[in-house]
Amino acid sequence: QVQLQESGPGLVKPSQTLSLTCTVSGGSITTNGYYWNWFRQPPGKGLEWIGAIAYSGVTYYSPSLKSLKSRTSISRDTSKNQFTLQLSSVTPEDTAVYFCVRGVDCVYDYWGQGTQVTVSS
Repeated sequence: QVQLQESGPGLVKPSQTLSLTCTVSGGSITTNGYYWNWFRQPPGKGLEWIGAIAYSGVTYYSPSLKSLKSRTSISRDTSKNQFTLQLSSVTPEDTAVYFCVRGVDCVYDYWGQGTQVTVSS
């Protein structure tokens, strides 16, 4: 059974960098064909795809979330079977529940439980 668990600070001050880690168990993040994604859901809004890191280490970022594109970095630590989201220069608009998700064959099959991140001074 694959499990994903997000971890990181629940409260971040404006202009700081948000860093979230997703720890994966029950499967390797380097297994061929899998993509490891970050989503978020702001209050009262729908899910937003932020980006992903592939099994190969190639990263992809949402072209539609222009406010995120230049501030987002996704990386991984294969020795710990973790992948990380970094979002710089956060504003209150980055307040959301953040999810890490496994994707394969255009299906998002395993989700973390989500972690609330609030940007506030």
